[in-house]
Amino acid sequence: MSARCMVALVALLFVGATHGAAQDAMHLLVVTGLSGERSFATSFNTSASTLLTTARTRWDVAPTQAIWLAESIEAGDSGEVRGVATREAIAAAVDSLARQSAEGDIVLVVLIGHGSGEGAESRLSVPGPDPTAAEYGRWLDLLAGRRVAIINGASASGDFLPVLAAPGRVVITATRSATERNATTFMTHFTHGIASDEADANRDGQLTLLEAYDYARRAVDEAYTADSRLLTEHAQLDDDGDGKGTSDTSVPEASDGRVAARIVLGARAAPVSPQVAALLAERRALEGEVEALRRTRDRYDAESYADALETLLVAIAERTQAIRALEARAGGAP
Repeated sequence: MSARCMVALVALLFVGATHGAAQDAMHLLVVTGLSGERSFATSFNTSASTLLTTARTRWDVAPTQAIWLAESIEAGDSGEVRGVATREAIAAAVDSLARQSAEGDIVLVVLIGHGSGEGAESRLSVPGPDPTAAEYGRWLDLLAGRRVAIINGASASGDFLPVLAAPGRVVITATRSATERNATTFMTHFTHGIASDEADANRDGQLTLLEAYDYARRAVDEAYTADSRLLTEHAQLDDDGDGKGTSDTSVPEASDGRVAARIVLGARAAPVSPQVAALLAERRALEGEVEALRRTRDRYDAESYADALETLLVAIAERTQAIRALEARAGGAP
């Protein structure tokens, strides 16, 4: 690796000290399925309500950009629920998000409830006919050009991951397989982490989707250990599009997590200047080019690949240094 590329890599280590990404417009769809009993209804509705409240108060998601579909209109408080979570309503909600969102916007789809796994026929239990994982995949394809993340926090959700995986799309499931059929706790920990500051691992004032996932996964493990119970849910994340989930994204061999790390759910930092916002947009585009290059690595010989990667890393580092300089002059960075 050349000295020029080494400088670029060192500069990239400081990305987290600046704004990891501009906080783009976000759109949210939350689906809570059939509960079966009161305790599950309380758990599902609490997770959904916490998610909606956090999106509204901390992520600047407008009421028109957030949809909650539940097993009944009465599930939420103060008219939070927009409709019953039927197959038709879910399809219409995704279509609505596709029409009101723009290219580059973040679209977060969250499924909460009881599920069943059988490959492309995997389902979340909802009122009426249950849509399959394959149908969710077709609906998500309507969101091309957006930065899409789907979280299936249901039991037996693992089979959704390979069906929904696509380049640039973040897919998170509460379980790693269809055989993990017990009720899950992933969404309880996920929503607690995002509603508090606990999931912000590096304490930089910005919460990324990767941080929220990592927090919830660890919290699930710790809760089972504290209760001396056998772990029956193993969350996984895929965002390189290969359909193979990663549980612990911090291990050196992990290929997943890069896209999720660039999705900023919320920030406490002051709004950035137009100049910084433009540089952040340029850097985000270059980071996307790096991901595309990595996915097509087999098309290059070793030298050509290294040269192309070096060019992109240097360009990203230059944007990062420019952002830090602007923030320093404005008093926003040390």
